[in-house]
Amino acid sequence: MKKLLLVLAAGWFVVSPVQAQQEVPVFVSGEEGHKSYRIPAIISLPDGKLLAFCEGRVNHAGDFGDINIVLKTSTDGGNTWSALQTVVDYDKLQAGNPAPVVDLLDPAYPKGRIFLFYNTGNNHEGEVRKGQGLREVWYISSTDGGKSWSEPVNITTQTHRPKQPALNPAYNFSEDWRSYANTPGHAMQLTNGPFKGRIFIAANHSAGTPHDQFEDYQAHGFFTDDHGKSFRLSEPLSIPGSNEAIAAELSGGRLMLNARNQKGDIRARIVATSSNGGETWDTTFFDRQLPDPICQGTLLTIGKKKRKNILAFCNAADEKRRDNLTLRISYDDGKTWSRSLLVDKATDPKQSDPTAYSDIVLLNKKTIGILYEKNGYSTIQFKAMRWK
Repeated sequence: MKKLLLVLAAGWFVVSPVQAQQEVPVFVSGEEGHKSYRIPAIISLPDGKLLAFCEGRVNHAGDFGDINIVLKTSTDGGNTWSALQTVVDYDKLQAGNPAPVVDLLDPAYPKGRIFLFYNTGNNHEGEVRKGQGLREVWYISSTDGGKSWSEPVNITTQTHRPKQPALNPAYNFSEDWRSYANTPGHAMQLTNGPFKGRIFIAANHSAGTPHDQFEDYQAHGFFTDDHGKSFRLSEPLSIPGSNEAIAAELSGGRLMLNARNQKGDIRARIVATSSNGGETWDTTFFDRQLPDPICQGTLLTIGKKKRKNILAFCNAADEKRRDNLTLRISYDDGKTWSRSLLVDKATDPKQSDPTAYSDIVLLNKKTIGILYEKNGYSTIQFKAMRWK
């Protein structure tokens, strides 16, 4: 069968034909040197190769401890996957929140350069929120499709505002940010408009002492306009408790941020839009079309129709528990979500957390790949679905 050519704003992508398929296990807890795998992220390269990242938790399933960032690749649309590769190992401490993106607009790297942003930590999140610990921000990059990676670059002083002079004199900011995490899922690059080429990474932080209902948290983002040489911070979202977030490009080079509401008082996604590439936010609101059980969600621009960008969104679309993983399609820049496709749902109503975190990737003009946690975080699966 001949290969299909898919035209995206950033250039020509060659991808193999992919049929909708059954689930394929990619990361299985207890295998390949890790007790648990969590927090999936996935991207595709110009040749159609898929890169699936996640946290490899060495000793247990908890959020803190000896955690590596691991990678598997697929060259056949997600039907089969390579052996596991460890790309970040922070000794016995935590390396997590992988946020990959392919920079296709750097003249120095015409074949593309992969950035992998991640965080490290030296204490549990609850202790960091109390000021007892530090979270840092880093990236590594690859110019050979993920086979090898650069030395890590620490960008904490540009992207985080921790008040930690005792640990490092460089960390002494008036904002007193404490907990910090990149988006669970991919980062993104703007391909049109006045900010074309900007790489934007959604993130969140806590500020000051812990507040009730997690109101010390706010979603934000950071970005680079010079392909990783320097970074700037976005304005945080105005809604207290906004947490894990992800971004996508709207028509006209605008940007959307979609965040989790950690407070849980409104079981729906928080949405913000920006006309200046994510520097500030024009509107911030709860999108009641996107129910959420206080979990992560993922967002991706997948095409264009009638001058509006087509968006795909995936989350556990249930207000009470992590279940009912659903893929939604919007043909009008996320104003309405006219298509809804069930990805996975528990058959046993007593099962704990049947589906949870996910990330999505465009496989071809009709097919989206979903990388998602299943069966109480025991596996991370891949599934290809036709969306049109």
